[in-house]
Amino acid sequence: MNLNCIIVDDEPVARKVLEEYIGDIDFLTLVGKAENPVKANALLEEHKIDLLFLDINMPLMNGIDFIKSSPELPLTVLTTAYPDYALQGFELDVLDYLVKPFSAERFLKACTKAKEYYLIKNKLPEEQRSNYFFVKCDGRIEKVFYDEVIYVEAMQNYVMLHTENRKMLVYLTIKAVEEQLPSNLFLKIHKSTIIHVGKIKSIQGNEVDLGSAKVIISQGLYENVMNEIVRDKLMKR
Repeated sequence: MNLNCIIVDDEPVARKVLEEYIGDIDFLTLVGKAENPVKANALLEEHKIDLLFLDINMPLMNGIDFIKSSPELPLTVLTTAYPDYALQGFELDVLDYLVKPFSAERFLKACTKAKEYYLIKNKLPEEQRSNYFFVKCDGRIEKVFYDEVIYVEAMQNYVMLHTENRKMLVYLTIKAVEEQLPSNLFLKIHKSTIIHVGKIKSIQGNEVDLGSAKVIISQGLYENVMNEIVRDKLMKR
């Protein structure tokens, strides 16, 4: 499943950065670029566009006015150097608001949100949903399959992804990771630990054996964790 997207920005450098970011994300297809909303209308009429990356301060018409005058725009992410329009943007139901210069990680987060929203809105079956995600590690954007991940460990402003083949140090918070991992596969068992439920070998007391590692369930989360893990799965007499 790919999202067709366009860039609307009057700055050539900004368009180039967005184009490079889009090129690194395999579920995005860049259909076209426009210098202002007037030229963008032609792209929107000619193609089926799922996602719009829209600057605010542009000649002829600014991005906010473009949204107000176009009731049927695709999912829209505002990309601007001005944070002052954030509240106004969200009042107009934009999907996300990126303040320039933004990182590849922040851009990927916005795109992942767009994809999930698109899936929910269009009610695509589970088998059409992707079974992987992307993270930036050691200067590269890398694909990681959900089933490869054993657990995620918080390390201050970073997280360590413990996978079946390697460890990956990623500049993300545990909260951001929790929000983006599918809840049917992953479960937070401690303020600093998220596990892949399918990797559990056994549970003894508050210790979970994941095969390659043993992790602790926090006291405050124990009841919820046990309910989530064994609900409808524990064989009873």
